[in-house]
Amino acid sequence: MQIFSHASKLAIALTIPVLFSIGCTQETQNQIGRSVQNWTGTNGVLEVYAGQMVVKRFLQIDKMSTAMGTTDGKDRPYRYGWGVMDANLNGVVDPTEKKVYFEVSDYSTPYVFYSSP
Repeated sequence: MQIFSHASKLAIALTIPVLFSIGCTQETQNQIGRSVQNWTGTNGVLEVYAGQMVVKRFLQIDKMSTAMGTTDGKDRPYRYGWGVMDANLNGVVDPTEKKVYFEVSDYSTPYVFYSSP
């Protein structure tokens, strides 16, 4: 004798994660979301503007992370990641373009630090 139909089992399977996420704090939900993104990748694009003009673009960014202090464990005022520098700004990864490390500042003086391709 079958107690639950296939549709009922599917509904239960979809409901459990929703109920679990309601009971989690926002930070826990964010951590779960980041874990899923880290596993699946996001293939993001970061564009840096000077006024209305794009001056730098990084492609195929899996994630950006907030830097943490080594000794105090506090967040640092910049985010970092790895991406392909779109040197010619055509939005496509060309054979000559390389993956580089970059940092984006939260300071009032905007800057982007990146390793030389």
